[in-house]
Amino acid sequence: MNQKERVVIAAILILVLVLVGFDLLTDAKEGIVIWHMALEGSVGLAAVFGVFYLLQDSFQTKHLLEQEISNFSEFKKQADAWKQESKKYIDGLSKAIDQQLTTWKLSTAEKEVAFLLLKGLSLKDIADVRHTTEKTARVQSMAIYAKSGVAGRSELSAFFLEDLLAPSELSKEK
Repeated sequence: MNQKERVVIAAILILVLVLVGFDLLTDAKEGIVIWHMALEGSVGLAAVFGVFYLLQDSFQTKHLLEQEISNFSEFKKQADAWKQESKKYIDGLSKAIDQQLTTWKLSTAEKEVAFLLLKGLSLKDIADVRHTTEKTARVQSMAIYAKSGVAGRSELSAFFLEDLLAPSELSKEK
């Protein structure tokens, strides 16, 4: 149930409560039997509980949303800090990769494709990004593999990334 629906239902329940209250006052002046007033009073009480139930759920949802926003903000700060801290290394790595691609005598288009392959894009995605056909992206990727002497995308990635990920302490002990 969305917030708008909750507000509409709460407003209807408040209207029921007001009308029941007015009816109870009128009935009390006219001397209506107690069981009739108790029955109408229970309807009013049910409306009150309904309003509190709806509002409680809305306040809980709002509180959870505020917590999620706070958590997201913290994660965003951490991600921004990591990006800022690692920027110089990433820039250096990009330059080093570009130098190796130049050493392999890749064309500008092939370098673009190589970077997109390293980012993990599919050939279809590469074609979309570069506004070419998927066949062109495939031909360019095959030229990259041939010029670099690697068998495919995995070996291309491993060529640049293999030494970046230090082995864990667990694997050193074995």
